[in-house]
Amino acid sequence: MESEAGHFTKRDFIMNSAESKERLVADFKVVIADAEELLQATASEAGEKFSATRVKLEKKITEAKAKLREAEGMLLDKGKEAARVADGYVHENPWRSVGIAAGVGLVIGMLIGRR
Repeated sequence: MESEAGHFTKRDFIMNSAESKERLVADFKVVIADAEELLQATASEAGEKFSATRVKLEKKITEAKAKLREAEGMLLDKGKEAARVADGYVHENPWRSVGIAAGVGLVIGMLIGRR
């Protein structure tokens, strides 16, 4: 995704940033699920200190879920914005868009044909 001069473009940065955020959200979901599973597995444990720690963990999980929903919402909004920008480009440059689509189709067809 580097330009010929070896520099990342703004578009490259945005794409890498979006992919990183998506991976982070997915990893975060796994961590939350594991923490909830741990809470369920230790539900029968007794002890005052353990109960206090359990309450703190439940609170942190609730906060993490809220932040995760917020991050997912931001990713969804950015995806919608990217779609609007692409739609605008296609409407402003219909023939260029058709040419790009045909070129991509040709490349994909050639790659599939090699197999």
